[in-house]
Amino acid sequence: MDSPSRERHNAESTGHTLRCNAHLLQLDLVDEIHSSMAADKFRFTTVTAVVVANMVGTGVFTSLGFQLLDIQSGFALLMLWAVGGLIAVCGAMTYAELGAALPRSGGEYNFLSRIYHPAAGFVSGWISSTIGFAGPTALAAMTFAAYMLSIFPDFAGPWGERLIAASLVIALSVVHATNRRNSGGLQLVFTLLKVLIIFAFVIAAIVLVDTPQPVEFFPRSGDFGVLASGEFAVSLIYVSYAFAGWNAATYLSSEMENPQRTLPGILLAGTVIVTLMYVALNFAFLYAAPMDSMTGEVEVGYIAAEAAFGTAGGRFTGIVLAMLLISTVSAMVMAGPRVIQMIGEDFPLLSVLGKTNAHGVPAIAIYAQGIITLAFIFSSTFESVLVFSGFTLAINNFATVSSIFVLRWRQPNLPRPYKTFLYPLPPLIFLGLTGWTLGFVMLNRPVEALFGLAIIASGLFFYWVSLRGSQVER
Repeated sequence: MDSPSRERHNAESTGHTLRCNAHLLQLDLVDEIHSSMAADKFRFTTVTAVVVANMVGTGVFTSLGFQLLDIQSGFALLMLWAVGGLIAVCGAMTYAELGAALPRSGGEYNFLSRIYHPAAGFVSGWISSTIGFAGPTALAAMTFAAYMLSIFPDFAGPWGERLIAASLVIALSVVHATNRRNSGGLQLVFTLLKVLIIFAFVIAAIVLVDTPQPVEFFPRSGDFGVLASGEFAVSLIYVSYAFAGWNAATYLSSEMENPQRTLPGILLAGTVIVTLMYVALNFAFLYAAPMDSMTGEVEVGYIAAEAAFGTAGGRFTGIVLAMLLISTVSAMVMAGPRVIQMIGEDFPLLSVLGKTNAHGVPAIAIYAQGIITLAFIFSSTFESVLVFSGFTLAINNFATVSSIFVLRWRQPNLPRPYKTFLYPLPPLIFLGLTGWTLGFVMLNRPVEALFGLAIIASGLFFYWVSLRGSQVER
């Protein structure tokens, strides 16, 4: 080796050594920072509260009215919620393995980007940030406003409902954009209240109703045929929408204490709790109120409360149920922007969305989702958002659960702190039931299915635009 080459080699070696030492010092500093910030991480109870709050919202207080249009069997109606819970539990068990093996915030965006292709992750993130979170947040805020206006009609007007809904979204966005202590504390309090109030409502309805409705909750002749019908499959979309949110913890993985150890327990605990609540709540609705009075109606909770407790008691309960929706809006405002944040971190053209404030909170992403939510509130009706969102979210979850087979095949030696219990049964159950439901929706509700597919196509288009823009910027 000649002298210049030897000098250059020595300089490169020295530089490499210095960089290694600097990197080790940096790692030590990062470890110290992480240790000092451990108290600022989301804890098991807080994230479980996020899962519960994300799931218990608009769907369970509105879906029964739509299901009664096609199904009049008490047994079949409760089985809808039991099957929906089975699907959610199987999905949660599968997501738990994915989240433990690939621990980063972003949920489906993180999983699909790393397992399939960045385009698949981007489309998933696009669905989550538009339909997945902004849409349901708008629905929950609009339902909150509708319940409030049914109690206080003096505030009604051409813009009354929309202004109340928008005010709720803006206020919660401001709180969650501050720091994790305020954000997590607010979420935990509202979710505990939600769980206690729902169980209190169920017990009070059963105890105080003098004459229960003549609904048979045990199977009768023909009921099992209903379970295999297209009407049951299509009604599962409403139930799937009501269960949407069981995967919420995966959006906060990077901000949790010991995510690889705690994430499986959080997903399973939250999903099982909500399944029990849903079956009990719908039992109380059917036990207290006539089916005819709820058929096709949105505010089934208010109708059941009025039937159980009288006019005054119904109005009071309506206010309480409206308060519960604050927790739902809060949880979605908290979890959803983490998907937008991950997109901003990975695509230079959208890097502003990935920035965080001094407390590590993605405030810009929170406000971005808030703006999308306000657009839904002021430009769309309740029905137009609800009709196709369940279908689109089911496709997103279907693709993610399928990815567990791809990940095990491509990376069999990847460390997996948690493995799906009874694998491959849970993902196969999820895919079979979800695929069956999606097929019937495409046959019976083609317009809604096409809207959902259009959302996916628009996500691919924006991925291409972002990619091209990032290349030009370089």
